[in-house]
Amino acid sequence: MSKGSNVPVPTTALRVELGWRPGPGVPDADASALLLAGGKVRSDGDFVFYNQPAHSSGAVRHEGKRTAGGQVTDTLTADLARVEGTVERIVLAASSDGGSFGQVPGLYIEVTEAATGQVVARFDNPGATVETAFVLGEFYRRQGSWKFRAVGQGYSSGLEGLATDFGITVDEPQHTAPPAATARTAPP
Repeated sequence: MSKGSNVPVPTTALRVELGWRPGPGVPDADASALLLAGGKVRSDGDFVFYNQPAHSSGAVRHEGKRTAGGQVTDTLTADLARVEGTVERIVLAASSDGGSFGQVPGLYIEVTEAATGQVVARFDNPGATVETAFVLGEFYRRQGSWKFRAVGQGYSSGLEGLATDFGITVDEPQHTAPPAATARTAPP
């Protein structure tokens, strides 16, 4: 698929795979999903990721990572038939740890039917540079049916910037005080 294109998806259980090629100097990446009503999450519970691996509805789950065949994948599952009626979009995102997506070769998102493994959609994300978070795709409702759209929107502000844009409350990072500097007197 090309950026901005869309395709209908079945409302059955779907598998969403974020994948890339590992190697020296390649940062790790994490998949996440945000369930949106009115363009924002209804609460922090609408953010599914490795530290909160299941939405309360059971409609979206984070399944975890695996490495096989020269690929690393981080997987989410989505059962669109179980998504609450007030949720009109599910944003499928990725964040990098230890570098930018410009250092992550072969980044893609692929949607398959969970039962059959048949590919429904695939988007190979081109041209990443300094971004540390990406919205790679989204499921959205249109006239009672679900579709998948290839998005490819990057954030240089990382997962915090992406999450904040969609209404997640991000706690201020706890910074330790820098070591005391030697006081300098201003010249007269």
